[in-house]
Amino acid sequence: MKEGQQIVSEVLNDSNPIMDFLKFIFAWNPEQPLTFMHLFFWGFFAVVLLFYSIVYKHNLARTIFLLLVSFFFYFKTSGFFIILLFFTIANDYNLGRLIAKSKTPSRKKLYLTISIICNLLLLGYFKYAYFFTESYNQLVGGDVKFFNHYAQFSNSFFGTHFSVDKLILPVGISFFTFQSISYVVDLYRDKVKPVKNILEYGFFVCFFPHLVAGPIVKAHEFLHQINQPYKLSKQDFGVALFWILNGFAKKVMADYIAINYIDRIFDNPNYYSGTEVVFGVFGYSLQIYADFSGYTDIAIGIALALGFRLKTNFLSPYKAASTSEFWQRWHVSLSSWLKEYLYIPLGGNKKGTIGSYICIALICVVMILLSGKIWLFFLFAALAVLLFVLTMLIPKVKQTINTNINLLVTMLLGGLWHGSSWMFIIWGGLNGLGLVLHKLWQKISPFNKTNSVLYRIVMIFVTLTFISFTRIWFRSANLETVGFIFDRMSNHLGLDLIWDIIVGYKLVFAVILLGYLIHWIPERFKVQYRTAFAQLPVPAMIAIVVIAFFCLYQAMSSEMQPFIYFQF
Repeated sequence: MKEGQQIVSEVLNDSNPIMDFLKFIFAWNPEQPLTFMHLFFWGFFAVVLLFYSIVYKHNLARTIFLLLVSFFFYFKTSGFFIILLFFTIANDYNLGRLIAKSKTPSRKKLYLTISIICNLLLLGYFKYAYFFTESYNQLVGGDVKFFNHYAQFSNSFFGTHFSVDKLILPVGISFFTFQSISYVVDLYRDKVKPVKNILEYGFFVCFFPHLVAGPIVKAHEFLHQINQPYKLSKQDFGVALFWILNGFAKKVMADYIAINYIDRIFDNPNYYSGTEVVFGVFGYSLQIYADFSGYTDIAIGIALALGFRLKTNFLSPYKAASTSEFWQRWHVSLSSWLKEYLYIPLGGNKKGTIGSYICIALICVVMILLSGKIWLFFLFAALAVLLFVLTMLIPKVKQTINTNINLLVTMLLGGLWHGSSWMFIIWGGLNGLGLVLHKLWQKISPFNKTNSVLYRIVMIFVTLTFISFTRIWFRSANLETVGFIFDRMSNHLGLDLIWDIIVGYKLVFAVILLGYLIHWIPERFKVQYRTAFAQLPVPAMIAIVVIAFFCLYQAMSSEMQPFIYFQF
């Protein structure tokens, strides 16, 4: 037996070209996950299209083929974390069947609860287990060592070499977990019919274009497409190519301004003047938009080429004239998911519910653990008692809390969805506060009925400034870095250096300015040039795409950055 294992090992480790090529194609390399920006992906996609042209007319064959392709894509992206994807698919498919077959509401609710708990426990373990262990030790002075049970399992059964004292977040776990939750909730609400088989369900959860970074697909928006006949007009093909090219260009731009300016500012703010830091803050807003919307543009284009429609995830968010409008335009799939499956069930803007106060309590627990200070518990308890007394004595206080509490809860939980850090809690809290203040402003604003272009421009700038400065917490590594950034902006602005700064970073600033100007082009013009591209003869479209890709690859930095939202 040992001799056989040794022979296999020698063969696998042999450096002959064929084995090296097979390893490159089929093995998982954690240092080089498969992304849309790699040439390997486009070779992979070309092969997918080749075989897809054979099966696309037969729905079941198409579903099975794309499911297998999606599994391969996720394995090349995340390796043996694919087991978690298998578990989510099997678990929620079977619980969904039980929900559909149940005759009583109580039984349906039981299976729904089990599904949600399983999903949240899985998500919570990989996103927060290390944090809870560390916080426990900090609070009680303990010395509990974190142990990654999944890493131990993978090392034992698959021969991987994960560190058991570290926690690695599986790529895309937040996205496919939310998608799976949407299915069981939609079944419970009778908004969808149960899928015919586990193959269809697996395809819905892990369709590879949107699998690792969205857009988040809701069951009632996607399932009906699985059994529809393939349909792709020349116009659709052109639009698909446009979205792919558009997203690719955005990512190249995002990486350029990040590597050549923004990362330097946030990594060492003390080395720069306040003016440079301010430019960096606005530049980061463009970077994160171009990076994230670039990914989803490519995902939408690839899905469309395969005959599936994904909803637009970004609606020119920096055209928003208020925080409320911004969150209707930014990461629409997450915002709408939170609204449909969290905000409204908690009571919306009508009232706070038991669920609202449970969520507030959980957020307070996380904040206490993050601080490591037990006195914070007593502070929160005192504030809760004070608010309770005020609501009993002053009806307006109760009404204000009831109509705004769920906004704050949703944004705070949205912050925690990004990670267990004060940075994300503060960022979520500030955005929640911005939404509440906008609601209050609408009640007293003398400009509610104005159609003034000047007023809208001013409010767009105010909104962009607010959103950009909340992202200081989102982007910074810790509170100390935030302190340095505000110190530079407050005490070391360096306005006398502004011309030298512009000249010194002229190319970076030109790209940032161009990015914002393109973003602010009226939507009707964007539709016109997108349509004009889609109506070109196919050879002309392909020629433009090939030339553009060649130029973009030449412009790409050798320090290609991973997509920002891969970490969530």
